Amino acid sequence: MSYKIIEENNISTVFLNGEIDMDVTDKAKEIILPLIEAGKEVHINLKDVEYMDSSGISVLIESHQMGQEKNTRVVLKEISKSVLKVIMMAKLEQILIIE
Repeated sequence: MSYKIIEENNISTVFLNGEIDMDVTDKAKEIILPLIEAGKEVHINLKDVEYMDSSGISVLIESHQMGQEKNTRVVLKEISKSVLKVIMMAKLEQILIIE
């Protein structure tokens, strides 16, 4: 997994790339959670994520929950087909904010 962060106004967009599995979930949390903690709106761009397992999904859920606690939005953007399939199978499209 690789990533880049673009800051614009009070929105941090995190572009994730590659595979999000249990080997990299701690790193993904280290990237995303401090941004939410800082009270920023966080957009997670998933267009270049080829694979995500349940541990990757747990990062999205944890990010969403922290966003709710901090009263800030965590939005999933440009979700790749393979990741969207996992989100839909888990019926998370009703919970997570997807644009």
